[in-house]
Amino acid sequence: MSSVVTSEELIVLLDDDGAAIGTMPKPLVHHGETPLHRAFSAYLFDDAGRLLVTRRAEGKQTFPGMWTNTVCGHPGPGEDDAAAIARRAAFELGLQVDRLRPALPGYRYRAEFRGVVENEICPVYLGGFAGTPAPDPDEVGEWELLDWATFRERQESEDGDAWSPWCREQARLIEEAGLVPVG
Repeated sequence: MSSVVTSEELIVLLDDDGAAIGTMPKPLVHHGETPLHRAFSAYLFDDAGRLLVTRRAEGKQTFPGMWTNTVCGHPGPGEDDAAAIARRAAFELGLQVDRLRPALPGYRYRAEFRGVVENEICPVYLGGFAGTPAPDPDEVGEWELLDWATFRERQESEDGDAWSPWCREQARLIEEAGLVPVG
C-alpha cells in the first residue's frame, strides 16, 4: 500500500509493544522528548555489490552532516516499509529500489545529537537500486559507493560524529547476522 503525498508528513507513534497509537506531524516529533515512532533504514547496493552511503544534508533537523546508510525515514499511516523505502529513495536520490529483503526486522534504538532525540522502532532492510544517484540537496549532501569492507573501515576509523549512531550499530549487527560478505 502506498500513501498519498500531502503537504504535512505524518509520523506513526507507537506504544512500547510497537502498536500504532496515533500520528503527529513530522516537525513536531523530533526534539528532546521524542515519542517512540515507526521508521525504516535501508542499505542499498549497486550491481557490483557496492553500498551506496549518503551524507545527510547540513539543513536536516536530525543528525545533520553525518554519513549514514543509503536511505532512512518514516512510513506514513497505512504505508508498508517497502513502499516507504521506494518513496524516500526516489525522493532523496532519484533511484528505484529492487531486491529488498528484511535484515534486522526488530531493530529499535534511541540516540541523541545536539539536543534532538531519535526514538524509533526501525526495521532494517538490504536491497539493490537502479539508476544513478541524483540527490535532493535538502536531503543529501554527498554520496559514495563503497565495498562493505571499506565502509566498515571508515566507520571504525572516523570520529564519533562522522557516522550516524544507528548506521554504526546496524552495520555491526548486519555483519554479526552473516547477511553481508565480510573482508
